[in-house]
Amino acid sequence: MSQTEKRINIGDREIILIGTAHISQESIEQVKQTILAEKPDNVAIELDEGRLASMKNPDAWKNLDIVKVLKEGKGFVMMANLVLGSFQRRMGSDVGVKPGEEMKAAINVCEENNIKTTMVDRPIQTTLRRAWGKSSFWGKMKLLSVLISSAFSKEEISAEEIESLKNSNEMDVMMGELASYLPTVKTVLIDERDQYLASHIWEAEGKKIVAVLGAGHLPGVEAHLEKLAKNEESSDTSEISEVPKKSIAGKIIGWAIPAIIIILIGLGFWFGGKKTGGEMALSWIIWNGGLAALGSILAAAHPITILVSFIGAPITSLCPLIGVGIVAGIVQATVKKPKILDMENLSNDAGSLKGFYKNRILKVLLVFFLSSVGSSVATFVAGIDIVAKLGELFSNFFGAA
Repeated sequence: MSQTEKRINIGDREIILIGTAHISQESIEQVKQTILAEKPDNVAIELDEGRLASMKNPDAWKNLDIVKVLKEGKGFVMMANLVLGSFQRRMGSDVGVKPGEEMKAAINVCEENNIKTTMVDRPIQTTLRRAWGKSSFWGKMKLLSVLISSAFSKEEISAEEIESLKNSNEMDVMMGELASYLPTVKTVLIDERDQYLASHIWEAEGKKIVAVLGAGHLPGVEAHLEKLAKNEESSDTSEISEVPKKSIAGKIIGWAIPAIIIILIGLGFWFGGKKTGGEMALSWIIWNGGLAALGSILAAAHPITILVSFIGAPITSLCPLIGVGIVAGIVQATVKKPKILDMENLSNDAGSLKGFYKNRILKVLLVFFLSSVGSSVATFVAGIDIVAKLGELFSNFFGAA
């Protein structure tokens, strides 16, 4: 038995885990041969129903409503999803294999041989939103920077390097690097999904089950299955199947920062009069409006979008219910409506920086992202400047007294 295959016997049940590299020709053949040789009652596949539907209908992006995506607060998630997908496609193109072909091969073999299949992965939107929701602002920036730098990298990868990804030692190194750089993301993308996959494989019907999953999940899923067999943990995954709600502390901080800024500016007017108070208010407007507008300029946004970013940022920064990125993105999508061609080329264009500027849907996401970053940075910079001005005012005021 190869190191990419694990056989677990639990009472009268047998579960065979196949660890694959998602863009590996060798994995495709291994999956086919194992299913045909084992003739299982059920094949559990590392897909969710949504990704299965997308695999069967690759033109689903044509129905995308980018304004709805922004209004629902899914802009960052969609951007991460697109960039991650483009990275996998680029790697696959280096070796002539499309991402997820081994999953498709498993489904095709099962359909041809009348074998039941069960999708056992957590919905990708839930996974990404949990990773996003559990990350700090800087964690979010690090996550996107890793994804974008990977997606736009021109480094080629060989078939031998792809196959090495199935080696447990290679995966251990990669997981260790991910855990040290983005511990929260690693927990959500790997650890939680190990548990989710194992629980749903465990619940799958049949006495003999073949499970097709990425090699990185092989050790974790095996460990969880053994715990399930010993009744050391429950197969209930409801807790890790929900998008985390913002904590009370987070909500308080979200409202506290704008309140503090308003109070500080108010104190500037109270103790320093119109001149000092006006300077503090102007600092807030210039920094927020300027950096948000700069973000839109860097995204090559429409002039109206840039103007809206400048005007909107100082206001939205004082209201946690909406961010300037959403406003700017919606305006960009309105003045430069996406075309059918943008829908059709969405996935391919997401693989290059040029594509983000050329594709109108991707440009909306770029405007959303860069104006949001600009406003977030400006909030801290302007806040520091306001505090410094107030400190100087108090020093002069009480010194004179």
